[in-house]
Amino acid sequence: MGFLTKDEIIEKGIECGDNVFISDKCSIYGNIKMGNNVRIDDFCILSGEIILGSNIHIGAYCGLYGKMGIIMGDYTGLSPRCTILSASDDFSGNYLISPMNPIKTTNVTGGVVILRKFSQIGVGTIIMPDLTIGEGSAIGAMSFVQNSVDPWEIWAGNPLKFIKDRSNKLKELI
Repeated sequence: MGFLTKDEIIEKGIECGDNVFISDKCSIYGNIKMGNNVRIDDFCILSGEIILGSNIHIGAYCGLYGKMGIIMGDYTGLSPRCTILSASDDFSGNYLISPMNPIKTTNVTGGVVILRKFSQIGVGTIIMPDLTIGEGSAIGAMSFVQNSVDPWEIWAGNPLKFIKDRSNKLKELI
């Protein structure tokens, strides 16, 4: 795996701190800001308005579509093949679908997606627009998240179901 150099990261217009590793196979479009100690693996797409805190890992093949904003707090992570959507087209048949159509013919809705500090997302999970994953919460593999999740809980599945409370002892490790 090859990573972009600090100069290449800056040339792409990405604001970042130190110890940042972005795969040279990652596609980045938009306004991206990140803190220190961030790693983004191969074949990820980051698009739109995205703010990444520090101590973050984004696994291979993740898609972050931040038309209306995505914020990942410190110590958060995405396992491979996760998708975060901050906007969604209207599939009712009353509007056209695609960024290639005039805005007046589409009906895009959504809102900022926030992953609070210490939250973790399992492989293959899809997160829909306009919600918050509470501090320290974990979402199990292959889950579909369409509502906010309270802090320090574990959820999984489709439909998403509460599994159990999550320990916050990991806060003592930093």
